[in-house]
Amino acid sequence: MRPHTPWPLLALLATTALAFDLPIASAGAPYGLAADRATTLGDASPGITARAWLPICLTGSGCQPVVGVSYADTPAGGYPAGDPPAAEHPDLNLAWRGWERNTGAYLGLVDYSGSTDSLAPQLLGLFADRRAPAIVAAYRVYDWNWAADRRGALLTQYPATLIGLGATRGETVHVPASGYTIGDTAGFEVLVLYADEDSVTLKYTRDDNVVRGYTLHLEGLCVEPRLLALYERNNAAGRSRLPGLVEYQALGRARDKEVLVAIRDNGTFMDPRSRKDWWQGVSVASGAVESDRTIRHDVVGPR
Repeated sequence: MRPHTPWPLLALLATTALAFDLPIASAGAPYGLAADRATTLGDASPGITARAWLPICLTGSGCQPVVGVSYADTPAGGYPAGDPPAAEHPDLNLAWRGWERNTGAYLGLVDYSGSTDSLAPQLLGLFADRRAPAIVAAYRVYDWNWAADRRGALLTQYPATLIGLGATRGETVHVPASGYTIGDTAGFEVLVLYADEDSVTLKYTRDDNVVRGYTLHLEGLCVEPRLLALYERNNAAGRSRLPGLVEYQALGRARDKEVLVAIRDNGTFMDPRSRKDWWQGVSVASGAVESDRTIRHDVVGPR
């Protein structure tokens, strides 16, 4: 969970700054990274303006529970010795890396060449109506320099490694189904490797890391309060158990009009727009899909 922020004060400051078109955060704070980390990391990326922060300030006071759902935990595979705390782990908390918008990326599905996995998670399951939502923004996630323990350059293998999906504020967000389970009688599809007030990281194996199998990062959420509380208890107790979720289970609500999604295959950030992998069988109108067979997008799944 991220450090407590004085939201009422920030909201007042944001409103004032918005009226005068002033930035809130100093230049150098990338999307997804706290402003007070910017000088430590020596960033040279654009600052977050009042317009970028205002929705967060005004909706940061809590989330409405999802009626009719309950949560349980399950044994986890063991947290790697020597790893940083989960909230500061760049493989678990995506905000620790940050991301930059790529305005040149195509805002639609993309047909790549390469191998695929018929059992891969399908992003149609993110919303209750299982629609193919509009892609409203594309971003590139930052790499991580493990030797220096600091953020690296932007990942550029694909034009997008994080996308914003159009949402209705307050609608429920769900676990995308795959052909995998984590192997117990409860039928859990994923472990919750990380959760805070506005993000969650899901793992499609029982391992408490991103090394093997699929990892899904979701940002821009109001995480369901009971799920967040269960995760925080498990994390504080040493992570021998973590929350487990079944396919299509609600895990929170859209905080605003965009839910951000990144997906990893055996640790590698992939392109969430790839139709053959994460949107299998989606029929789209002519012109809604871009073909780029010059780029290989090989997805292999757990190995």
